[in-house]
Amino acid sequence: MKKKILVTGGAGFIGSHLCERLLADGHEVVAVDNFVTGNRQNVEHLLHNPQFHLIRHDITFPYFEEVDCIYNLACPSAPVYYMHDPVMALKTSLVGSINVLEVAKRMRARIVHASSSKVYGLIQSGPVPEEFRGNVNPVGEHSAYEEGKRAAESLFTAYHNQYGVDTRIARLFNVYGPRMALNDGKVISGFIRNALYGENITIRGNGTQTRCFLYIDDAVEALVRMMGTDGNLSKPINIGGIDPMRIDALAEDVVNLTGSSSKTVRLNLTADSVQHAIPDIRYARQRLGWEPLVPIEEGLVRTIKYFKNAMKSEKKPFPFMSWVEMM
Repeated sequence: MKKKILVTGGAGFIGSHLCERLLADGHEVVAVDNFVTGNRQNVEHLLHNPQFHLIRHDITFPYFEEVDCIYNLACPSAPVYYMHDPVMALKTSLVGSINVLEVAKRMRARIVHASSSKVYGLIQSGPVPEEFRGNVNPVGEHSAYEEGKRAAESLFTAYHNQYGVDTRIARLFNVYGPRMALNDGKVISGFIRNALYGENITIRGNGTQTRCFLYIDDAVEALVRMMGTDGNLSKPINIGGIDPMRIDALAEDVVNLTGSSSKTVRLNLTADSVQHAIPDIRYARQRLGWEPLVPIEEGLVRTIKYFKNAMKSEKKPFPFMSWVEMM
C-alpha cells in the first residue's frame, strides 16, 4: 500500500538513500532536514518527483505532518559535528525525539528510530548482543552523542510502554557508502580521502582493532524491513556487518584499491578507544529475515568511486579531523 512517510534527517547520508528507496517503492516521502549536516545535493535528483517533498526544519522545534510512518534519522553522527557542537547533538537526540514521537502518538504512526552502536560505549569483546547494557562515560568527549542516543532509546521505549506508540529501534554499526560527508572524521571516509590525496593514513594503536562495516544499501534494507514487519519490535535490534575487519587491513585495502602511495602512520591509542565493534545480529535474522549482502571490497569500490567524483569539486583539501577511534 502506498503510504505517506516522514523522514527526519532526510537530506543526510543515510536519509537520502532511504528517501530514494521509499520513492522507488511507490510511497510519498516528506524529508525534513535543517541542513546542518545534511546536504541538499544528496536529494537534488529527487526534487523533480511530485511524491517527494523537502522541508527545511530543525526538529528541536515542534513539527507536525499527517503521515502514516516515520523514520527518525535526524542527528549528527560524525565526530566532527557532534564534538564541535555537543549541545546541538544532545538537543537533537532528546528534544527532537520528543517532537517526532508526539507526531507518531497523535497520528498513530509506526516509527523507526536510527540509534547507534555507540550506545554500548567501550566494547572490548564481541559479538555484542542487544542485552549488553553498555560502558559509557557520561562526561567523555563523545558523551553528547553516546548519551543522547541512549536517552533517545529510553524516550522511544517510554512512549511505547506508556502511550502504546509502535516504536522500533535500530542500532546501526558503522554504515558507509556514497554520499558520506568528505570530512566527517570517520574511519572509511578518512582513509579514502587521505589515500586519494596521497597523504599518510593515521592509525591509532597497533591496528588490530576490529570493526564490522555495513554498506548503505544493506542498512536501508534493514530499516525498511523494520518498518514493514508486523508484531512487537519495540526492543532494540543490532543492524551491522558480519565480517570483522582489522583497521590496519582496511587501510591496506583502501591504499590498494585507490592505487595510492600513502603510508600508514601509527599514533598512541586514546583512553576511550573501542577495541572491537562487532554486532550480534541473530535477532535481526530471526525477526526481520535480514542480513548484509554487500561484501566490504565491493562496497569500498563503490565508495571510492563516489569520493573521486565528489573531491573533484574541492578547491583544496579540507582540514578535517582524522579518525581517532571515533566510530
